[in-house]
Amino acid sequence: MSQFDEHPKLTVLAFGGNAIIRKGQAGNIHTQFANTRKVLEGVVGLVVRGSGLIIVHGNGPQVGNELVRSQMASSEVPELPLGVLVADTEGGMGYMIQQSLQNLLWRYRVKKPVVTILTQVVCDRDDPRFNRPTKPIGRFFTEEEAQQLLSEKGWVMREDAGRGWRLVVPSPKPSRIIEHKTISMLVDAGIIVIAGGGGGIPIFVEEDGDFEGLDAVIDKDFTASLIGRNVGADTLVIATDIQNVSLDFNTDRQKDLDLITVDEAERYLGEGHFLEGSMAPKIEASVEFLKAGGRRVIITSPDSLAQALRGEAGTTIIGS
Repeated sequence: MSQFDEHPKLTVLAFGGNAIIRKGQAGNIHTQFANTRKVLEGVVGLVVRGSGLIIVHGNGPQVGNELVRSQMASSEVPELPLGVLVADTEGGMGYMIQQSLQNLLWRYRVKKPVVTILTQVVCDRDDPRFNRPTKPIGRFFTEEEAQQLLSEKGWVMREDAGRGWRLVVPSPKPSRIIEHKTISMLVDAGIIVIAGGGGGIPIFVEEDGDFEGLDAVIDKDFTASLIGRNVGADTLVIATDIQNVSLDFNTDRQKDLDLITVDEAERYLGEGHFLEGSMAPKIEASVEFLKAGGRRVIITSPDSLAQALRGEAGTTIIGS
């Protein structure tokens, strides 16, 4: 039996905020709802056929926009820290995904509850990633605009895989999901769960056990992998802005990958084929998921999700 013949029992779907505000789009709320529906149409068949589903979404463009709004309005109302903005977008985007999926399921006459869980994610306060910003958020800028923002606001700006310049912020590694037992109970009860939005709300634990928020953005793929491992999911699907994982990406030597093993994925990662802040965390998260017992990982574009789940598109990574 191939990895495509057996229907997944529980799938974690992770898609980026760039799937909701796509390149070249202004990203008004009507466009975001339309793009959300397109993403969900690619996986609704899983639910119709009885698979459990957990959705983890990114929020790069959205939290970047909220950060700009907060700063521009600072003369009228107090600015909000990045960690709170992550929580705000987790709730707002969760509502958008939840309602869109509920409407879509209703068209298939599937009566299955959908719920959004605001998710706190513990990070190590001594994680060196706090001193090395890598996570791109917000919209793309030209090089000239990026230099101006660097000069005026002190933002750390970085060119993002040939697509333009973006603000980069610290992206610590998630170590624990506070609400993981609640997520498991909901999934076991047959409920579709939206959790870990934007990678989750980053926190650390004080010496007395209290929780404290952090100004950072956790990579949603690491969080999706961690949630998947916590709940025993067999399939992790990562929707991104390319159809296949590639070696020598964006060069004349580019080679698209269809099916690889976890060992091959690790080797390619070590050889430097995947950019930090772009494809590298997706591969790292995939390796962690598979080594913990996951059956397969699929990486593809939102428009190719349905075909990729049938093994007809995208890149599939399987255990050795």
